[in-house]
Amino acid sequence: MQQESSDTLPNHVGIIMDGNRRWAKKNNLPTLEGHRKGFSILQSIGDYALDKGIKNLTVYAFSTENWSRDKDEVAFIFAFLSKMLKNEIKKFHKRGVRFNWLGTTEKMNSKIVKQLRDAEELTKNNTNGSFNLCVNYGGHTEIVESVNKIIKLGEKVTIESITSALYGADNVPPLDLVIRTSGEQRISNFMLWRIAYSELYFTELFWPDFKNADLDDAIDFYNSRQRRYGK
Repeated sequence: MQQESSDTLPNHVGIIMDGNRRWAKKNNLPTLEGHRKGFSILQSIGDYALDKGIKNLTVYAFSTENWSRDKDEVAFIFAFLSKMLKNEIKKFHKRGVRFNWLGTTEKMNSKIVKQLRDAEELTKNNTNGSFNLCVNYGGHTEIVESVNKIIKLGEKVTIESITSALYGADNVPPLDLVIRTSGEQRISNFMLWRIAYSELYFTELFWPDFKNADLDDAIDFYNSRQRRYGK
């Protein structure tokens, strides 16, 4: 369903992209084909969200728990990530989109870390929107690392100091809407600090089946909610 002009767009949308492997199984395809299709959908949804005017989009691509998956699957995901960083970041930059990596360096290949940091550096002055990629990300780890950073600086641990010490603190605002695909109704350690007052939208669709119209439906849901922020 297309957005009406009177509707309000969420400033920051987060997507838990779930269901690549189950989509592949449903279609009698290898698991890796599910991830390949998932990356293709991410490109399409990312462009559509920017065209609609959504200023901040965050996607959960690889969690700190995903290292336990099959080694070939993990290698495939990071090879695709490396390819995306080579091919897509220039497109982001041309469109004035800022790229932010949210995650920890623990267990990460140094070449991938450099690619992620180089992408951030290239796009750091862009103002047309932000694309935030959660790779090797866990909400618990983010909060723990933030608190340790504050303690190391000798500062008091407060709501404000934790907020200012999160990954990408200067560039990534609180989430307004979180979308999870595949029918699961849980957060799975995603952006735990920033989702405090987010609206949560769950769809039965596997991520590779998620289309532009489905993002519109999620935004329609967002506009149907009354956001009270505890009041």
